[in-house]
Amino acid sequence: MPLKWMPKIKSESIGVPIIDTDAKIVNPDTLEELDPGKVGELLLRGPQVMKGYWKYPEETKKTIVDGWLRTGDLARMDDEGYFYIEGRTKDIIKYKGYKVMPKEVEEKLFEHPAILEVGVVSAPDPEIGETIKAYVALKPEFYDKITEKDIIEWSKEKLAGYKYPRQVEFVKVLPRTAVGKIFRRKLRERAAK
Repeated sequence: MPLKWMPKIKSESIGVPIIDTDAKIVNPDTLEELDPGKVGELLLRGPQVMKGYWKYPEETKKTIVDGWLRTGDLARMDDEGYFYIEGRTKDIIKYKGYKVMPKEVEEKLFEHPAILEVGVVSAPDPEIGETIKAYVALKPEFYDKITEKDIIEWSKEKLAGYKYPRQVEFVKVLPRTAVGKIFRRKLRERAAK
């Protein structure tokens, strides 16, 4: 039988802050606090938070703001105070003034019957700064039966006009981190070449 003081378990959530710890979700650009349900940067404050980077005062100023640690995690808080990680601030794609979350684009692309796995990142664009690129691993039965253009045209139908990938590159496998997540930094590095 659970103890009354223990919060309930929500399997998709990272939970609620521990005792003596404050957390909030803010707009990453303005640091304005956001309402529950909105995705923004997770900031933390508490006795376990570092005081700063040793011998790096400029990095400390960027990371610790008014006593709050900027985690770099994109998250949302529900109406009960539970937090959910949605991505990283470094993953946000800025396309023509819009902010695009790779996870949202990936989830829609997974609906395509030919796609086995997909990783979406920003790619440099000489005219607009950056664009949306999808690295796609196809299911074996679709090799040589579908083109990159087919994926782009399909995604135009399924995503908002500013969210669909402008570039698609087929790969056999996507790079993964030690814990099995798509290694976006490696994909961004590849896109930059």
